[in-house]
Amino acid sequence: MTPEHLGHASPPENYQRFFVPVIGRPLAEDLLREAALAGGERVLDVGCGTGVVARLAAEQVRREGKLAGVDIDPGMLEVAKAATPAELKIEWHEAGADALPFDDGSFDVALCGLSLQFMPDKQGALEEMHRVLAAGGRLVLNVPGPAAPLFENLAEAMDRHVGPKATGFVRAVFSLHEESELEALLDDAGFQDVEAYAYTRDFALPAGKEFLWQYVGSTPLSGIVANAGGESRSALETDVLAAWARYERDDGMSYRQRIVMASAHT
Repeated sequence: MTPEHLGHASPPENYQRFFVPVIGRPLAEDLLREAALAGGERVLDVGCGTGVVARLAAEQVRREGKLAGVDIDPGMLEVAKAATPAELKIEWHEAGADALPFDDGSFDVALCGLSLQFMPDKQGALEEMHRVLAAGGRLVLNVPGPAAPLFENLAEAMDRHVGPKATGFVRAVFSLHEESELEALLDDAGFQDVEAYAYTRDFALPAGKEFLWQYVGSTPLSGIVANAGGESRSALETDVLAAWARYERDDGMSYRQRIVMASAHT
């Protein structure tokens, strides 16, 4: 993928094609291991994006379970629907996390993968998750951060060549990563048995140029960078690839990121 390809597919389509296989699915698998779903459970995926968490969860709860995904982005939901086999029977809903369209106590488990950090009203979103969970229900979520050097290099290059809006998005991805902050948010939302812990995860990424434009094209950076002009995009690529040379391996790049996992019960 190159800068010229940014307009050929939507960011949600690129997200599903490029981001999910290398980063999204591995972290969704971690989330599901932590959740330890049982057959028949009613599961809600909040901030579901293109639905990787919901699809993995649906396979675990089997036909007797119930699965729903909710996201505020209609483009993400369109891709989620297209990527989901009909037999999984996942319900998709367009809504903000702070206004979930479900009755009280509708679910046994709420999952929130890589999305709480983007929610404007985090407290309201967690309170809504608490509301729609049944007594004894549980919430499991994960967030990345702080930014590993690879993404810090990207943020710095965006700041030099594209501007603060692009830099702001890269930093927002990693903006919620303190265990104590997550635990306080969950406590204030009414959850019990709150626990948060950090671990590191290794990822195998494509080569630098390929990953740079795949990532840009998979996120809101797509439009921002496309509007920056060819000279700025060229300078961005030069700076990023020079910084990323240290992560290159024979078959791509190696990337290690700190992840925070949190869980709680109603």
